[in-house]
Amino acid sequence: MLKAQKLFDEMPVRDVISWNTILLGLNKSKNPERVYKCFLEMGRLGLKPNGHTLSSVVTAVLETEFKALVPQIHAISVCLGLNTSSFVGSTLMKGYRFLGDPVGIGRAFDEILVKNAVCWNTLVWAYMELGWMAEAQWAFDNMPEKNIVSWTSLVNGYIKNKMINKARSVFNKMSESNVVSWTVMISGYVQSERFVDALKLFCLMLRSETQPNQFTLSSVLDACAGCSYLVTGQQVHSIILKSGTPDDVILSTSLVDMYAKCGEIDTAFRVFEFIANKNLASWNSMIGGFARHGLATRALEELGRMTNSGIKPDEVTFINILSACGHGGMVKEGERHFSSMGIMHGIQAGVEHYACMVDLYGRAGQLDKAGELIKGMPFEPDVVVWGALLGACGLHSSLELGEFAAEGISKLKTDHPAAYTVLSKIHGEREVWNSVIELKNIMKEKNATKQKASSWVETAAIED
Repeated sequence: MLKAQKLFDEMPVRDVISWNTILLGLNKSKNPERVYKCFLEMGRLGLKPNGHTLSSVVTAVLETEFKALVPQIHAISVCLGLNTSSFVGSTLMKGYRFLGDPVGIGRAFDEILVKNAVCWNTLVWAYMELGWMAEAQWAFDNMPEKNIVSWTSLVNGYIKNKMINKARSVFNKMSESNVVSWTVMISGYVQSERFVDALKLFCLMLRSETQPNQFTLSSVLDACAGCSYLVTGQQVHSIILKSGTPDDVILSTSLVDMYAKCGEIDTAFRVFEFIANKNLASWNSMIGGFARHGLATRALEELGRMTNSGIKPDEVTFINILSACGHGGMVKEGERHFSSMGIMHGIQAGVEHYACMVDLYGRAGQLDKAGELIKGMPFEPDVVVWGALLGACGLHSSLELGEFAAEGISKLKTDHPAAYTVLSKIHGEREVWNSVIELKNIMKEKNATKQKASSWVETAAIED
């Protein structure tokens, strides 16, 4: 891009096409500030922008602090008569979607003289993204012609707005489906944690003439991981090998995650080792897998390998590492990594990291440290943090801190049965039977019952 900018600056004569080319390059290099300045410079030289110019500028500022420029660019397009084109109008609708302005979306759409399928699809997408379901459905119903993109946009919109049954209803009405629409619906079930429904839909897809791609298979593997269906995951792995699906880091990472969550940690590691270009997600999946299996030393070894390969850890990496240290009883190691987050990596600890540290101290019986950590948190603890402390108090029969944790949970205005159950257990171990009876009466009054234990074996049996 530096060479392109140098050549551009040396040009004796620059027309609109020249400016559009440099704007497009700056856009691709993710430099919105430079795009904005370049656009201003073009205007000062007296050159009138065309539709491609305005589209490049709007696209560049969509997810940045410069997105407030969208109404100004809209005004420029009106002055130049460019707002009536479907190309500029669709781009402006996208801009208003990122501004969260449904009125602007409708105005940009109404100004388009000849509305094609792209305009209508953008309108449906924009309304869906803002959660304006009735308007999106109206736009879809009034489209002169609907194509697969139109139907898929509606399905995806309902999924994003957590209306998975409505999304499936729309999907079932599609006269034709392609790999994208099937993948969107399967992925939607996975996002909604309806893993078995995702697998059933995949079976229907296999019976159709549509062949899955790597994105479909990745979502299916996520479903297998979600419900611990190892055999199904192995069958999907076979499909990948037999179909010659291109080597894809996302798909390989999903395989690693599936095997790790289904208990096959050695197989997960073998798949991981075969990934040629490991990315951060790949390393996080493997480190997280070792953490879940209580293999703290292996998790820390993989962290060392990851950093040595030049990949920097992120928030998820440290959640996995702190969890591994907690399960492995490695308090000093956990403290060191918790401190290194901000000092060495510039990562601010979030509520999940504090919850891991509370759990770490709790498992090690260092309840005073856990309590002090919570008191010093830079934000309010959530139910996970309090729950970690409460669980540790139940494990070590600490009444004072247990009541402190229960009080913290009650301040969140959520009556969690576990709080009463753990306190009752602690009082019982200390033979304070009056308190046990009092807590049981409170549970009856609030209709708070103990949560029944369950397993994936029971779940599978019920579903069968």
